[in-house]
Amino acid sequence: MTGTALILGGTGRFGRHAGKAFAKAGWQVKQFDRKQGDLPDMAQGADVIVNGWNPPYSKWAAQLPELTEQVIAAARVSGATVMQPANVYVYGFREAMPAIVGPDVPQRAKNPLGRLRIDMERSFREADIQVILLRGGDFLDDQASAGWFDRIIARNWAKGKLVYPGALDRPHAWAYLPDMAAALPRLAEMRGELRQFTELAYAGYTLTGQQLAEACGAALGRRMKIASMSWLPIQLARPFWAEAKHLLEMRYLWDQPHCVDGSALNAILPDLPRTPLEQALRRALEVQIDPDQPVVGSGGNR
Repeated sequence: MTGTALILGGTGRFGRHAGKAFAKAGWQVKQFDRKQGDLPDMAQGADVIVNGWNPPYSKWAAQLPELTEQVIAAARVSGATVMQPANVYVYGFREAMPAIVGPDVPQRAKNPLGRLRIDMERSFREADIQVILLRGGDFLDDQASAGWFDRIIARNWAKGKLVYPGALDRPHAWAYLPDMAAALPRLAEMRGELRQFTELAYAGYTLTGQQLAEACGAALGRRMKIASMSWLPIQLARPFWAEAKHLLEMRYLWDQPHCVDGSALNAILPDLPRTPLEQALRRALEVQIDPDQPVVGSGGNR
C-alpha cells in the first residue's frame, strides 16, 4: 500500500532522506515550501506528513511550539498521520540519563532543550491525530550536512586525523540517515495497525570515540589518529554567538554513555535493512565539506 507523503523541511537532513525513502518505495512525494504554500491546503490528500522542520537551537523556544501546533492542525484537517523524528535529549541531563534509552524509558530532562523536546512530544501524544515518532542518535549522513560528524569529527580525515568532542571511552549512539529514513514508508504502510501515538526507536550503531576511529580506519584502509576536541573556542564565542550556549548545554551527551534500544522497531520490522558500519562510515567520510558552511548547532540530532 502506497500513498502521498507531504515532506516538511525537505531540504534539511531528515526531510531530504525521508523524501528519497518514500519516493523509492513508490509513494507520491510532495514538498512543502513555507514561503509559497499554505500548510492545511497542501496537506489535503496527504496520507502522511513527515515533520522535518528543524530550526536552530537558539530558535527552539520561540518556534518549536508554534511549528508543532501547525503540524497538528494540518494533520487534523487532512486526516494525515504525522511522522516525527526525535532525539535522545528527553531522557535526562548528565548522570540522570540512563545508559539505555528507548520508548519505555521515562523522560526526565531538566535542561532547556530537553524540556522543549519533551513538551513537543507531549503535544503530539495528547493531540487527536495519529503520530508515529521515530527516535535515533546522532546523524551520520552520506551528504554534507554540517553535523558533528562531517563538520567537526571527520573534518580532517584526509590527513588521517579525527577530532572527538568527548571522552574516547564512552559509548555514543549514531543513526545512519538513509537506513533510519528507510523505516518511514514501511511504518506508514502499516499505520492502520499502529496505535494513535506510536513511539519507536532506531538503534543504529553504538560506538565509543576510539571504536569510531578504528572503524573509520577500517573503512578507509588506513590508520586514523583521534584527539580530543577543545571546547574553549565555543566557550569564548558564547557572548556573541547564540548557538554556543546550546552546544555547551548538550555537551554532556559526548561524555554520558548511552545507546538506543531498537527492539520494538525490530519486532515489527525485522527485515529492515542495515548498512554495514564500515560502508556507512565510508560514505559519510567521503562527503565533501564546504569550509564556508556554518558550524554545527542547527538543532535536531546535532
